[in-house]
Amino acid sequence: MDRKNATSTMATNDPHHLDPPGTPQPGDLIEIFRPAYQHWALYLGDGYIINLTPVDESQAAAISSVKSVFSRKAVVRMQLLKEVVGDDSYRVNNKYDDHHTPLPVDDIIQRSQVLIGQEVSYDLLGSNCEHFVTLLRYGEGVSEQATRAIGAITLVTAAASAFSVLGLINTRSRNRPF
Repeated sequence: MDRKNATSTMATNDPHHLDPPGTPQPGDLIEIFRPAYQHWALYLGDGYIINLTPVDESQAAAISSVKSVFSRKAVVRMQLLKEVVGDDSYRVNNKYDDHHTPLPVDDIIQRSQVLIGQEVSYDLLGSNCEHFVTLLRYGEGVSEQATRAIGAITLVTAAASAFSVLGLINTRSRNRPF
């Protein structure tokens, strides 16, 4: 095995190492790793992406804002990938291609360009940045990140309900006169 392949193999065995981001092609989904969440964008070409940013922030501040997660409105922006990524890391991640057929690249780019500068609704669970870019790529909004969050919320709600019922039963049994 040559040195290059050995290094490559070692890197893939490291669970904290991300694969190199690859060279994005127009229409590719770009996953950007923020400290507390993943931000998603769609590659347009020539170093530019389209993504959602908060309405009430300057373009520069919107790039890595956690506030974007809690916003109810967003603006569709075309920005340089390297500026949006900043000090974070990213990768090309067309992870839904096995289950969803991508639209033709020309259609993806045309649909994207029409939306630049538009204000859109934003909802962390139902209409987030991942939904937005998958809608452009596949014609259907999909978000594994939102599905996981909904699952976690459901679990916490079910646990809280169970503890509430158990507390009610326990209170009633202590209040019995016999």
